[in-house]
This record gives sequence, structure tokens and C-alpha cells, in this order.
Amino acid sequence: MQTDSDDQTYETDQTGPNDQINPDDRTGQTGVDGQDTATTGTDGLLGADDIHALAAQAGIRPTKKLGQNFMIDPSTVRRIVRTAGVRPGDHVLEVGPGLGSLTLALLEAGAQVTAVEIDPRLADLLPQTVRRYQPHNADHLHVIVSDALKLDAGMLGDVSRETFRLVSNLPYNVATPILLTLLARFPALTTATVLVQDEVADRLTADPGSKIYGVPSVKLAWFGHSHKAGMVARSVFWPVPNVDSSLVGFERIPAGQAHPRRLREATFRLIDKAFGQRRKTVRAALKKTATAEQIERAGIDPSTRGERLVVEDYLRLAQVLETDSAKEA
Repeated sequence: MQTDSDDQTYETDQTGPNDQINPDDRTGQTGVDGQDTATTGTDGLLGADDIHALAAQAGIRPTKKLGQNFMIDPSTVRRIVRTAGVRPGDHVLEVGPGLGSLTLALLEAGAQVTAVEIDPRLADLLPQTVRRYQPHNADHLHVIVSDALKLDAGMLGDVSRETFRLVSNLPYNVATPILLTLLARFPALTTATVLVQDEVADRLTADPGSKIYGVPSVKLAWFGHSHKAGMVARSVFWPVPNVDSSLVGFERIPAGQAHPRRLREATFRLIDKAFGQRRKTVRAALKKTATAEQIERAGIDPSTRGERLVVEDYLRLAQVLETDSAKEA
């Protein structure tokens, strides 16, 4: 289920059968997992040597604060673009383009790319990089200097009113809030393919009842369907991260199933309360919000724990509470 656009943000990530997406046709250095990565770019893309040279040129060193890990392997970024299903003419939003590895692969596929970069130095460098490596695609890139959590329709312009995709190597420390905020704020965002920590990918795509099913799992399900779309080797990043990475694929449900913003907010408040006391039953966790009778009218067993409910359960309870509140008014 989805909702009208809004401006709510979400808490940060606490930690920064799937096919392994590994580099192929590589030469040069070896990553910590024993796999080689390309040292030079090819066909207008960036290799490790290119990335290091660009960073040195701009005086940039990746920072943990901004969650910066730059991809250095051309074959990997091409596979990510193929996994995302990007076609010529598609409008793509990229958050955290960094030095431009994925940006160039998106442009190579024929996409119109809007890149949102929080670091002004990287934002200034990106158009120069595109002009150098893919001059014929320079006009297909638009760069916005901003925190992605502050992005609004005015900044995106016409893109926000058309169907567009999100394809990004998201900053790992804020991946979940960025994904959920953008989905809430931009109804025209229909699909997403994002690279995140493997642990975060597991939580986003978890099934009800599992130990890792939680607030991110339920809230993402409000907007549509998600799945893990493959793993990415540590060796394709600079600096090499100390965590594994995975792609998460997402498809928004049809717009005809949209619910008002107020109902989404009410549903999300229930989710937050239910998972705030994870081991308690729904009746105990929501005792200050809903009665056992109201929970039962929503088709929920009050003795059930919140982690066993799907987003539709929370929606029905929110609807019951809204109806009862209207009667009392």
C-alpha cells in the first residue's frame, strides 16, 4: 500500500537464493575477499585508478560520517544497472553519486540522471567527470547539492511529476531513512534498486515472524514489494568496507491502492508502538492506544505479538480507531 506524498523522515540504520555480483574480466589489485578488481576504467566507466586519481584531484578522502564507499569496478556497476532494468530515456534519481561510478553506468544505459550529492566538492566534480568520460551524455545529468532527506518536489522539478526510478549506492548509515522518506514524499517513484549493508537488506525484506522483521520491514511493505536482488563483493569498494553489501529491489504497488496521508501516519504510529515493546502482545503494547475489543474488530488476536502482523493488520486497526474517533467527535 502507498500514500499521498509527505515530509516525514525516519530513524537511521544502526549498522551500517541471491547471486553474488562479483567483478569479471578484471586485472590488477585484489580485495580482502580474494577477488580482483579492475584498476583502470573501460568504455567511459571508472576503474580503481580513475577513482583514486579523481579523489586526489578534488582533495577527497572517503568519510565514515557521510557513509562514503566508492565503487571501483566497471562490470559491477553495469550489473547493478541491468538488475535495475534501466532503459534508454528512463528518469533515474541517484542519491550519493560520489565520484560517479554508478552515474556513468546509468548514463551509458541511456538514462536521464538526477544526482543528489550532499558533499559540495563531489557535486562540483561530477559534471566534470561526465564531460571527461562520456561527453555525449553531459546534458543528461542534473546535479542537486542537498541532503537527500531534505529533497522536495521543488528541487526535483519536472522529474517529481513523472515516473522515475531510484538507483543508488546509498550512504550506509542513513540508507533506510532515505529510502522510506523518498517513497513517502514522491508518489512518482515507482521502482528502486539500492545497495545497502547486507544486514539492512535482510531487515528491509524480512518476513513476518522472523527475528529480523521489524519497523523497516513493515513500513517498506506499505509502499510496495521488496526483495533481495543479489550481493556485491567487498573488493569493489574503496575503501573496502568491513561489512557485506546487498542490493534491494522494490516495486511500488498500483496508485489505485493509495491511502490518505493521515491514515499512513496513524498506521506508522501503531507500528512504532508495537515494535517499541517487541516481546509484548499487541494488546499490551497498544494498551494506551487501542482496547482489546478494537483490536479484535480489526481482525487481530490481541494475544498476538506485533512482529507477527503484516502492514494490512496495522492499517485495519488504524481504520477502526479512526472510525471510532469520528463517532465520538
